[in-house]
Amino acid sequence: MARIAVGTFQHETNTFAPSKADRAAFERGGGWPSMVRGAAIPPAFAGMNVPIAGFISAATAAGHSLVPLICANATPSAEVSDEIFEIVMDAMCTDLAKALPVDAVYLDLHGAMVTDSLEDGEGEIVARVRKVVGPRVPVVVSLDLHANVTRAMIDLVDACVAYRTYPHVDMAETGGRAFGLLDRLLKSGSRLAGAFRQMPYIIPITAQCTLIEPGVGLYRRLAEIETRTGVVLSYCTGFPAADIRDCAPSVFGYGPDKAGIEAAVGELARAVEDAEKDYVAELYTPEDAIKRAVARGGRNGKPVVLADTQDNPGAGGNGDTTGLLAAMLRLRPQGAVLGMLIDPKAAKFAHEVGVGNTAEMRIGAISGWPGVEPVTGPFKVLRTGDGQFLCTGPFYGGSRMKLGPMALVEANGVRVVLSSHKVQTADQEMFRHLGVEPVRERIVAVKSSVHFRADFQPIAEEVLVVATPGPNPADPAALTWKRLRLGIRLRPHGPVFKGAAA
Repeated sequence: MARIAVGTFQHETNTFAPSKADRAAFERGGGWPSMVRGAAIPPAFAGMNVPIAGFISAATAAGHSLVPLICANATPSAEVSDEIFEIVMDAMCTDLAKALPVDAVYLDLHGAMVTDSLEDGEGEIVARVRKVVGPRVPVVVSLDLHANVTRAMIDLVDACVAYRTYPHVDMAETGGRAFGLLDRLLKSGSRLAGAFRQMPYIIPITAQCTLIEPGVGLYRRLAEIETRTGVVLSYCTGFPAADIRDCAPSVFGYGPDKAGIEAAVGELARAVEDAEKDYVAELYTPEDAIKRAVARGGRNGKPVVLADTQDNPGAGGNGDTTGLLAAMLRLRPQGAVLGMLIDPKAAKFAHEVGVGNTAEMRIGAISGWPGVEPVTGPFKVLRTGDGQFLCTGPFYGGSRMKLGPMALVEANGVRVVLSSHKVQTADQEMFRHLGVEPVRERIVAVKSSVHFRADFQPIAEEVLVVATPGPNPADPAALTWKRLRLGIRLRPHGPVFKGAAA
């Protein structure tokens, strides 16, 4: 059986976000385990919906021997610091060199990492790993559906596979598919042909959901082409908040026949281009969303779910903007709860105030995003928690959260879930930890763009996407682009990027 080195280095970089991913961010891990190395990796990720867990499970079942290197993950934010990038890569390459010879390498990457010095973080990761193992050792990579795939990523690996769902409920499954592809390479001893296309337009993140069209039809088409041709295809919708040359959706694939794989990739790429007109997402103002939710919430015993998409911690936001909360406090909808608002000082203060007591509080707006002010006034502390719980939803399922002090506070009949550490609100346990059962509410507001749908859409009467000020604009054309390649459309059928404004 083969000796396979495995490792993870994941970050989704919003270059417009207010805070960077430093060493502490990776040591904390966000919604994933903290930075871990060597033999501690398999138990740390066992049972989780993450690619490396799926790969390890499949490879172990097949009898292969694994050489765990390092796993490092951080919540999406602005650029990864050069310091932590070098720390992780030094550990990965040092441990890999000590483990030689290996028969193959598997890397669980994101595909949208930008560092202080690098636009293409993953291209550099793979280049350094390739330098250690040489040109003949198979290197297979799994990527996030939101990867901004570059030519370097494709050229430096033997094969890539990407998630096919958003919400990402197939992350572990993707790791298993990556193993299947790597096992095929090991058994055949031959390389696969590959093809790669970048799309000419950027897709807003809320429109990328695969529970709605055109995502449903496009991924169905992908599977049909695979079945008919025998190729292995991936379609990445891209991460639309990274000011780099290669910010774009892409299609790529692998197979034994160069002409066949070029034809298959070309067919899927044409389908994505034809779907441009269908990539639209309806947005609501906070006031309109709340009024609609008041009218509809509680029908059939289900809440209306409001998604505060532009402050999504899963896309680089800090989860601390107050636009939606301020509107809720002003309009006073009954049976309403918002979570999670990330404010460690407010959460700590709520613990000091104590359950059942009321005090003047200052909540949110700690990252200094323009036009965002904290909400202030008397809040009653309803419940406190230590932030440690097990997620049970389809996206974060199996993740052991460590979010620091948490609290449930209330003003004007509106309850707010406060958390100390940043992670997007994509699992109902984030409310249940503080005694809130989401299905019993009339209105549930979440700091998320799409991942929340995996756990919240099944219980929702309706989902409304809300636009309030924040670092993850629902319209990519609203961003101040500088490094993007010329000629790409900034949204479907939108303006063409002609260079940075003078």
